[in-house]
Amino acid sequence: MILSCNHISKSFVTGDVLNDCSFHIEDREKAAIIGLNGAGKSTLLKIITGELTADSGEVTIAKNKKLGYLAQYQDIDTDSTIIEEMYKTKENLIRTEERLRELEHEMKKTDGEELKNLMDTYSKLCHNFELENGYAYKSEITGVLKGLGFSEDDFNKKISSLSGGQKTRVFLSRLLLLKPDIILLDEPTNHLDMESINWLEVFLSNYPGAVIIVSHDRYFLDKIVTHVIEIENHKLISYQGNYSEFAVKKAKEREIELKHYYNQQREIKHQEEVIEKLKSFNREKAVKRAESREKALQKMDKLNKPVTIDSEMHLKFSPQILSGNDVLRVSDLSKSFGETTLFENLSFDIKRGEKVAIIGNNGTGKTTILKIINDLLDADAGETVIGSKVLIGYYDQEHHVLTTENTLFEEISDAYPDMTNTEIRNILAAFLFTGDDVFKRVGDISGGERGRMSLAKLMLSKSNFLILDEPTNHLDITSREILENAINNYDGTVLYVSHDRYFINKTATRILELKNKKLINYIGNFDYYLEKRDELTDIYAPETYSNSNETQTQVSSGKADWKSMKEEQAKARKLQNEIKRVEEQIEKLESVLSQCDEDLAKPEFSTNVAKLIEIQKLKDETESELEKLYEKWEKLNS
Repeated sequence: MILSCNHISKSFVTGDVLNDCSFHIEDREKAAIIGLNGAGKSTLLKIITGELTADSGEVTIAKNKKLGYLAQYQDIDTDSTIIEEMYKTKENLIRTEERLRELEHEMKKTDGEELKNLMDTYSKLCHNFELENGYAYKSEITGVLKGLGFSEDDFNKKISSLSGGQKTRVFLSRLLLLKPDIILLDEPTNHLDMESINWLEVFLSNYPGAVIIVSHDRYFLDKIVTHVIEIENHKLISYQGNYSEFAVKKAKEREIELKHYYNQQREIKHQEEVIEKLKSFNREKAVKRAESREKALQKMDKLNKPVTIDSEMHLKFSPQILSGNDVLRVSDLSKSFGETTLFENLSFDIKRGEKVAIIGNNGTGKTTILKIINDLLDADAGETVIGSKVLIGYYDQEHHVLTTENTLFEEISDAYPDMTNTEIRNILAAFLFTGDDVFKRVGDISGGERGRMSLAKLMLSKSNFLILDEPTNHLDITSREILENAINNYDGTVLYVSHDRYFINKTATRILELKNKKLINYIGNFDYYLEKRDELTDIYAPETYSNSNETQTQVSSGKADWKSMKEEQAKARKLQNEIKRVEEQIEKLESVLSQCDEDLAKPEFSTNVAKLIEIQKLKDETESELEKLYEKWEKLNS
C-alpha cells in the first residue's frame, strides 16, 4: 500500500463536503475519483497533497515516496522557455553529465595513481548515469513535449507568453518527467487534443508508479483505471474495474436500492391503511393494535429514494418547424490566418436528422468552421448554404443566451411563457436542477451549471439545427449522460465539435475528421472511426502525395469505400431500428407487469377470486411474451 486515506472529513461554510471517507491505493495502481461537480473531488486531492487540512482523519503516504500533483489550472510565473523548464527536471543528470565531461578532460592530463582514482570515479558516475537513463534524457524530454502537443517550434517559447491551457500542458510535461511515485491529476485531458490524450493514455497505463485521476473523460478512464472511487452525498465508495464496469455495478446497485425503497413505501402504505382500518372499528383492542403498529412504523428506519439521472424520463425534444432534407451544404471552403493555412477546399453536406461530430487536433480549425457557418467569421473562399426552413441554434461556451439576474426557473418561463410550472420543473430536472436549485440566480451558478442551463434552453428553442462547440466542457459525467440522452432523443439535426470520445461514440451518426487541412468522412460512431482511421486517412488525407497514377487509384478506391460505407450504414440503421422497436415492446410489457403486481396487491381484489385469476393469467402471458422479446433482443445485439 502506497497511499491511505482514513476517515477523512471536511466541511466549509456552505456545509459538509466529505464525511468519514476512507480508501487506499496500492503501488502501481491506477485509480479514478469521480462524482458530480462540487462533490469534493478536487478537495480530496488537495487534502492528500497537504494543500488543505482535513477536519478529521489522516492521510498516510508510504515512507520515502514522492507525490506529484497537477491542479486544473496552472499559472506558472517564470520567464523560462518551455525547454528550459523541462531541463530543470533533469538537473541532477545534467550536473552528472557536466562532471563526466570534466573528468574526461582531467584524465587526459593525468597518469599513475591519480588517473586510476579518476577512472574509478568516472566508472561509478557512468554506471549511475546509465541507470537513470541519462544518455536518453534529451530524447525523453522531446518525446513528452511532443506527446502532449508541443512542436519543436514551441520549445523556445517563453512560458509567460502561453495561454492557460498551454501552461497546464507545460506543468503536466514537467510532472511526468519528474516521475513521482504517486501522480495526482485533476482533469488532465481538459486542454489536450485526441492525439495527445491517446499518448497520455499509453504513458499512464505503463507508468511504474501509482496514478490517481479526477476526470469526466469516461473513454480515458476506461483505458487506464482499474479502481473507481465515487464521492456521492459526502460519502465515498470504492469499486474495482474501469469506468464501464463501475457504471454497470452502479446501475445494479441503484436498481436494488430502488426496489428496497419501493417495497418499503408499499409496506408503509399498507401499514397506514391497516392502522386507519383498525381505528375505524372504534374498539379498545383494535385501537391498541393500531397504536402498536404506529409505534413500529415510527421506529422504522426510513430509506431515502435513490437519486437517479433522468434517463428514465425519456424526454423528447422536437423542433416546432421541420427543416428541409438538405440542412447544410459546404463547398470548397478555405481559411487562413496570416501565413498559416487551416484548411482548403473543404466540402461536405448534412441531412436532416443527422448527428455529426467534427474532430481533429487543436488548432486545425474546427471551431473556425462553426463560426463561418454561423456568419461570425468570413471564409477566404468557398460558400456555405443553409437549407430550407433551417433554424440554427448555436452553443459557443460563452453562454450569452442567459440573463444573469434571472433565476433558473425565470430563465425558462420568460423564454417559454406557455410552459406550465410542472413542465418547466421537468425540463430543469432533466438537466439536474431540482428542488430549490431552480430558484438560484444564473449569476450565482458555476460554469458547468451555466453550460447545462444554456443547453436546456437550446433544446427547447425553435431551432431545428443545433451547432455546439465543445458542449461537454465543464460538465460532470452525470450531466454528460443527460446531454447524450437529450441529443439522442432530439428530432432535429446536430453538428458539434468535441474531444469527448465517449460522448461522440454515444451520439454521433457521422464523424468528420479535420486532418492535414482536409476533411475525412466516417459514416458511423467513434468505434467505427477508430476501425477505419488509418485506412481512410491514407486515401483522403495523406501527408504527401505521390505520382498521379497512385492518386487516381486512391480516388477510385475512395469511391468504392464510400459505397461500402453507405451500405454498412444502411444495414446498421436497419438493425438499430429493429433493436429500438423491440426495446419499446419490452418497455410496454414491463409496464403491464408492473400494473399486474400493483393490482394483485390491491385490497379490493383480495377476496375477488375471479379478478385475481384474470390478473394472474395476464401476468403469466406477459412474462412469457417478455421472455421471447428478451431472447430476440440478445440475438440482435450479439
